[in-house]
Amino acid sequence: MTSGDALDVGDEVPDVAAPLVHPDDSVEETPLSELYVDRPVLVVFYTNDFSPDCVSEWCSFRDYGWFTSTEDVRVVGSSKSRVPTHRRFIDYLDIDFPLYADTDLDVSDAFGVTYRALKLLPRAKRSVFLVDTDGVVQYRWIGEHPLDPTRDQPPLGEIREAVEEHVGGEPETFGFS
Repeated sequence: MTSGDALDVGDEVPDVAAPLVHPDDSVEETPLSELYVDRPVLVVFYTNDFSPDCVSEWCSFRDYGWFTSTEDVRVVGSSKSRVPTHRRFIDYLDIDFPLYADTDLDVSDAFGVTYRALKLLPRAKRSVFLVDTDGVVQYRWIGEHPLDPTRDQPPLGEIREAVEEHVGGEPETFGFS
């Protein structure tokens, strides 16, 4: 699959559901449309909990200090990792937003970012989408590393600018400094 197959800015996001693991350890099957009903949602796809590249990615999000859900925007991660692994990953990295346990890659498929590593292992490309309250993509970034698209790191500054532009300026509580 190429990024040309993925949802683009202006595309409507299909409504899919998967188990959503919250930082308080609760889990519930949650349609994506529930997440953007009252504010935009930033959907962050990554390969797998505890893989070195993903730990590095999530540490950079956390350390940058602004990947958090607020009144202005909701953040949700998504990978094919299972619920128990997500719980450990959230605790290990002290993540304060939920993660989709997209074990069947339904969420990844809906965004068009599923691919096969080494033509064998299905997973999501590292990617980020900002979805508005109408379910329309307002921003997208998709890893395009020539050997393995999960190795690219999202451009944090560019994502920040897209969120700020969409919510009408710098959100006070989004953690930006």
